[in-house]
Amino acid sequence: MLEYAKTILLKVSFDKILFEKELRKALRTLVPAELSELKAWCYQQFSALYRRILNRVFTQPTVAA
Repeated sequence: MLEYAKTILLKVSFDKILFEKELRKALRTLVPAELSELKAWCYQQFSALYRRILNRVFTQPTVAA
């Protein structure tokens, strides 16, 4: 699921609203071990564009589905 989430985030990175929506969805579907990897990857790929979104999403407590 991690690679799928990365693919989706790359494809929707043109739109900040879609990006945040898909990032939040990814956080709900990934296991904790994958979350830290996704966080590092997101900051590496998107920090120039979406640092505020990343900070907001990754500092909020995740809700168990």
